[in-house]
Parts: sequence; structure tokens; C-alpha cells
Amino acid sequence: MKQSITLGSVTKFIGLAGFLETLKNVFTGKLEKEDFKNFLRKAIVPLASVFLFFSLWHLGAKSLYNKEAEHRINKALEEQGPAEAEKVRACIAAGDISCQPNTLPSPLQVWASYKTLLADHYVISADKKDFKEKTAVLNEKRIANGEKPIVYTGRPSFVDQIFTSLKTVFAGFLLALFIAVPIGIVIGLSKTLRSSVNWMIQIFKPVSPVVWLLLVFMIVKTLTKNSDTDNAFIISFISVGLCSMWATLVNTAMGVSSVDKDYINVAKVLKLGPIQKIFKVILPSSLPLIFTGLRITLSVAWMVLIAIELLAQSPGLGSFVWEEFQNGAVDSNSKIIVAMFVIGLIGFMLDRIMLTIQKMISFNKND
Repeated sequence: MKQSITLGSVTKFIGLAGFLETLKNVFTGKLEKEDFKNFLRKAIVPLASVFLFFSLWHLGAKSLYNKEAEHRINKALEEQGPAEAEKVRACIAAGDISCQPNTLPSPLQVWASYKTLLADHYVISADKKDFKEKTAVLNEKRIANGEKPIVYTGRPSFVDQIFTSLKTVFAGFLLALFIAVPIGIVIGLSKTLRSSVNWMIQIFKPVSPVVWLLLVFMIVKTLTKNSDTDNAFIISFISVGLCSMWATLVNTAMGVSSVDKDYINVAKVLKLGPIQKIFKVILPSSLPLIFTGLRITLSVAWMVLIAIELLAQSPGLGSFVWEEFQNGAVDSNSKIIVAMFVIGLIGFMLDRIMLTIQKMISFNKND
């Protein structure tokens, strides 16, 4: 019993034990040359690159800060004289917010802004909870009388805006999927149809998200007149879907058209109907290419989302970045960089999720 428990513990912590064993071998000189190279490549080099990145960032931020500070002091000297220049110098040295140079923030300033945004989220969440509790009874009466409930209209937190962007991008991604995959299958099954619509794909594929947004805005605004629907969300997710669907459409058509002819012949021998042939033969064979297109579609959707949210005034990350840019506060640049890291990390995670689903469904282990 004791032996099985020991083996289970070793199995559970095999990754940590292996890493500690490698460290031990490094310091005792027992590590083989090839293993040492692998250790450097997988552990030391990535850590060194992270350290180098933040060091260069810190030095660059410090250099820009000093340059902007000197510019302000020299400007005060030229326009108002030595006394005023000395006041500006003393104000900057004292760390007064009113006179701090507004330039590239350092890593520590970005970390401080991240903690500020997180604390702000907790405050807003508490306000929402209090509002919900205070209006619960009144809203029950309003709903019973057929009236609309009172909703919280305060500003969203940074975390709320992240979830708004995720909701928008997934809605746009699903729209792209439901449009591009069926059309791609139909196009892929017919050479004549492919050649007849290829010009349309080649023209509309590189169109800017701003143009798609304006087109969608014209249509949605007309269709939702005198309506209480959230136009900003509708415009945003439709624009995202139309911008990003082309990779899935092209890859689906390519995957369907390149299905092995032997599979098609087997489907004919088995006398499968058109729907059965699509779901039992064509789609399983096309899945690797379709999922490659879906991964690209999701990545494109996440990239164009920020610009679309900014223009559509949807309360997501795009709106957050634009508001902070216009705000011009001392910590606005830091908050923009926090948003930049969040956008990058979420984009990376979305791609990893799609890759995992692709491997689970298509059993493609070589991606």
C-alpha cells in the first residue's frame, strides 16, 4: 500500500521532480551535454529573453522620460526664464502628477496601473451588487406589471469590457462559421461555382474592417429603427464576422475540393445520399483544412475587434483603449499597455484553444 502511494506521488509530481533533478545535475556537473543544451534552450534562454525584454523596456522608458523632462525644462527656460525652469525641474523631481512627463511608462508603472484597474473592478462590482439588492423588490413589481426592470447604468470596469469583447468576438466567430462553412462546402463541390464566385472572394477578402463597419451600420440602422436592441453590439459582431470569415470560406472550399476521389467513389458504391456524403465522407476528410481556416478566422476576428469596437462605440477593449488615449492622464499610457498585454494574451489563448479542439476532432498531431 505504501509503495503504491509513493508511486502515485512520484507520478503526480513527475514534472517538478524532473526539473529539480535537472537543476541538481546542472550544479553537480552530472548533466549530459545534449541534456544541458535542451535545458538551456527550454528554460534558461526563455527566462533570459524575458529579462532582456523588460530591461530594454525599462531603459527605453527611462530615456524617454528624461528626454521629455529636459524638453519641458528647456521650454520653460526659453519662454519664462530661469526661475520658472527651476520650478518645473523641482516639480518633476518631487513626483508631482501635474507636471510629470507623459511618455512611455516603465514596467513598474504598468504593473501599478494593472492593480489599479483590478481594484477599480472590485469597487464597481460591489456597486453593482448593492444596486441589484436595492432594486430587487422594485424590479419584481415592475416585471409583474409588464414594465422593464431598472438596470445598472454605471460605467463598466476593465474586466467587464474584456468580457464584452469576448462576447462580441465569439458572436462574430459563430456568424463567420455559419456563413463560411456551408458556402465553402457548396463552392468546393462544384468547379463551375468556384470559378464563378472566385472574383467576389478575391475582391471582398482584403476589404478594411472600417468599410465593413460602415456598410453594416447603414443596414442595421435602417432595420432596427424604433427598436430597443443594442445596435452597437449587433454592428460590432456582424462586422467582425464579415471581416474574418474569408479564411474559413477559402479553406473549406479547398478542403472539400481536395477530398480523395476514392472516398467519393466509395460513397457512390454505398449509394449515400448528398447529405450523408457530406457528413460521412467530405466533412471528416476536410476537417484539418477547415479548422486551419477557423483558427485564422478567430485570430483575425480578435485583431479587427478593437478597431470595430472603437468606431461602433461598443463598451469593449477598443472603447477602453480609445477613451484612455483621449483622456491623457498620467496613467493613461500605462493602462493602454495593460490592455495591449491583455489583448495579446487572450489572442494567444484563443489560438491554443482552437488548436486543441482541432487535434481532438481531426486527430491531426502534426500541427
